[in-house]
Amino acid sequence: MPIAPSPSRIRSSRLSVRASPGEIERWNNAAHALGHATTAAWVRSLMHDAEFSHHSGRDVGSEIRSLRGELSRIGNNLNQLAHMAHLGDAVACADTLEHIERLKDRTDTLLKTLRPVRLRRVKISSHSVPVHLVH
Repeated sequence: MPIAPSPSRIRSSRLSVRASPGEIERWNNAAHALGHATTAAWVRSLMHDAEFSHHSGRDVGSEIRSLRGELSRIGNNLNQLAHMAHLGDAVACADTLEHIERLKDRTDTLLKTLRPVRLRRVKISSHSVPVHLVH
């Protein structure tokens, strides 16, 4: 005898995303190559993973570039402070150390949003495409 689905498993709402025919084909092929029965199942899995990991969907690359710029400025500040200390000048390091602490906190927050990603080449049509596998 079949078991009735629980109310939380009934899917009566719809989520719609516009995509080009090429995107749809790539997504369908990638979903099947990654072992999902449907593209919808793959999308549900990706969204569940994002919700669970608290990944906001921000562009991680731009965030890392921003952090790199700040690290570079802090490095310059530290070099100037070290130079002044060697010359015997009075050095006030508190502001720089506080800035470093804030940057470390931002970096920790960013790193917590990342999950290990492994690239696997998947044969789609006549060419292979890197597909991110999240474990």
